[in-house]
Amino acid sequence: MEFCSKYRNYQVLQIIISAVFILGSSLAGSTLAEHHQNTVEYKAINCRKHSAVLTDFGAVGDGKTSNTKAFEEAIKTLSKYAPDGGAQLIVPAGKWLTGSFNLTSHFTLFLHKDAVLLASQDEDEWPLLTPLPSYGGVRENAVFGRPGGLIFASNVTDVIITGTNGTVDGQGAVWWERFNEKKLKKVERPYLIEIMYSDQVQISNITLINSPQWHVHPIYSSNLWIQGVTILAPVDVPNTDGINPDSCTNVIIEDCYIVSGDDCIAVKSGLDQYGIKVGMPMKQLVIRRITCISPKSAAIALGSEMSGGIEDVRVEDITAINTESAVRVKTAVGRGGYVKDIFVRRMTLKTMKYVFWMIGSYSSHADEGYDPKALPVITNINFRDIVADNVTIPGKLEGLGKGNPFTGICISNVTMTLAEKHKEPAWNCTDVSGVSSNVAPMPCAALPKKSMDCPFPEDKLPIEKVRLQTCSVTS
Repeated sequence: MEFCSKYRNYQVLQIIISAVFILGSSLAGSTLAEHHQNTVEYKAINCRKHSAVLTDFGAVGDGKTSNTKAFEEAIKTLSKYAPDGGAQLIVPAGKWLTGSFNLTSHFTLFLHKDAVLLASQDEDEWPLLTPLPSYGGVRENAVFGRPGGLIFASNVTDVIITGTNGTVDGQGAVWWERFNEKKLKKVERPYLIEIMYSDQVQISNITLINSPQWHVHPIYSSNLWIQGVTILAPVDVPNTDGINPDSCTNVIIEDCYIVSGDDCIAVKSGLDQYGIKVGMPMKQLVIRRITCISPKSAAIALGSEMSGGIEDVRVEDITAINTESAVRVKTAVGRGGYVKDIFVRRMTLKTMKYVFWMIGSYSSHADEGYDPKALPVITNINFRDIVADNVTIPGKLEGLGKGNPFTGICISNVTMTLAEKHKEPAWNCTDVSGVSSNVAPMPCAALPKKSMDCPFPEDKLPIEKVRLQTCSVTS
């Protein structure tokens, strides 16, 4: 139990350090107002005509009693209101232990500010799902299947997970210990929130902590709003990614604060031959006003699972502190697919190992069946208006080799202050081409000077044009 105690102590310290920021920013972009003691307004894609409280279905908030059946019964009962204005389930103050449960269409899960969902550490409370087709079983055991998310939805429309900054606690320490010691019954660890094959999904104004693995994983879905979410995990536990949008279209991630042992945000679209076959790109993605702390990984990673393609990604107003890299592109021979039309501006970076990091040699593969002739295309990657302090390596850009470069790289208006123990040379570039303007330290010869500002689209994506409604709950 020393392992578990270590992470609990770390998490307490982490939450204390983050408290001031969370109070000020976790509800950014929302307008919550208490009219009187029990009525709260919140912004949502749709309001609901009907409401119920979890305790109406026999739930017990003592942190010990399993409430999986109570959640299942509540959602089953409320699903009948889908044709009649939908329904919202209010989770009141308390500690609500539960295994995985499935959401339904035209439904809102609302967490009170003092509500804590505790993820069950009993593996039998996590039903197994079939492997993800774009990964071919590499992220799960193809024989036994894989556990889904604690909060799970598949083939639904118009679903909201929100609240007044209530908490979902994955109780991950036991899972991490079992995984490291190869004691998991079902081989893989679950996620906190997973959304599949769905449309019109909002995740907002909640706190997610200590997920067994990734915290938020939307996949094969469209029209997603992820706003005002706080994510906290120990910085030395791998695979605790914050938000991983995967083969989705029309997505916005904004006003989030993430502390992680892995990528704060990882953009994906399937792996090797499996991702190529499914062919669902990750596209039309907005990421803005994000604060990230991740000493061992990236603020935003593109790949390495990008075999279905990644395109039209717009990143702006990012703060990264004590983070390994800023926006990282990672791929490999055999991936296929592409990463193109990436636009980044206004980043503030403090204590970074890398600022610009793109590699074509991320060598892990799904299995031996990948096609070594499937070469990814990396092109039109744009960065501008970046200030970075205490940087070890300004740039490491490595294309695929053998005459297969990353092309169309543009970097402009960047000032980087080197750490006392920085690497020399400051830039290392092979098999890349592009331009630079007003960048210090001076980039490598592969990025010759050109007087210009790198582009950033001025049009709005469809997700940015949606106006949220003002809804309310009374508990």
